[in-house]
Amino acid sequence: MNLYDKVTGNDMNKLQKEYQLRIEKLPTEYQNTWRTLNQEIWKFSDFTGRNLYPILEGIVGLFEESAAEGVSIEAVTGDRIENFISEIAHIEGAKTYRDKLRDQLNKNVKKKVGR
Repeated sequence: MNLYDKVTGNDMNKLQKEYQLRIEKLPTEYQNTWRTLNQEIWKFSDFTGRNLYPILEGIVGLFEESAAEGVSIEAVTGDRIENFISEIAHIEGAKTYRDKLRDQLNKNVKKKVGR
């Protein structure tokens, strides 16, 4: 990856296109879930969003394997896609903006109390 791609985000656009091509080969229920997931997961991104691409890569792989085995999307993600996204993001260490603010507040309080 060159500097230009990194600065402009072209590298992320290429990855999104690759994921989309892979998802289009899956059953419709997987495609619909992917659209929802791809919209909701961005609340766990860092400044650039690059922290989510390994997570998205894993999810696409999981969807491909599950679809190949004939597993329903509900069996993969559970009843609520929001819970699935939250669990995966937290397992991978991705934090929401609220989590980041909470950590910063805790650090500031610790500094003040520790003096």
